[in-house]
Amino acid sequence: MRIVRRPGAFVCGIDAAMDVIGGKWKVLILWALNERTCRFGELRRAVTGVTEKVLSSHLKELEDDGIVHREVYAEVPPRVEYSLTPLGLSLNAALEPLGLWGREHIYRGAEEAGVGVDAGVGLDTGVGVGAGADCEAEPQVVAGLGRG
Repeated sequence: MRIVRRPGAFVCGIDAAMDVIGGKWKVLILWALNERTCRFGELRRAVTGVTEKVLSSHLKELEDDGIVHREVYAEVPPRVEYSLTPLGLSLNAALEPLGLWGREHIYRGAEEAGVGVDAGVGLDTGVGVGAGADCEAEPQVVAGLGRG
């Protein structure tokens, strides 16, 4: 595994972390890989709305940064699986409080807007939050708030 260091000076640790996870899709990719190893098609279905080109690009960047491991199996047809490295697992652990903050913030916003929050409908913002995250599951959305 090679880790690519990006050029430039960072102002603080958050600046450096955001350089690794910046963008709309990377955190959702990390969320999908949190519980289990996934193939490309599984990730594409789990991260609704991402194009194949962007998913491929983000996976390559996360691999270069040492966050994601890409395993190629010598089979016909070839099989490729993606998983989190120990560094990726530690990044998910660091993002967990942010996911919890986001969940609380969305619920508070829904209550202030008068949108009901049913017991069966929630917002799964969790990166590394909860034990049910798998590549086939899609986050549930509080009505009218969209996906964060």
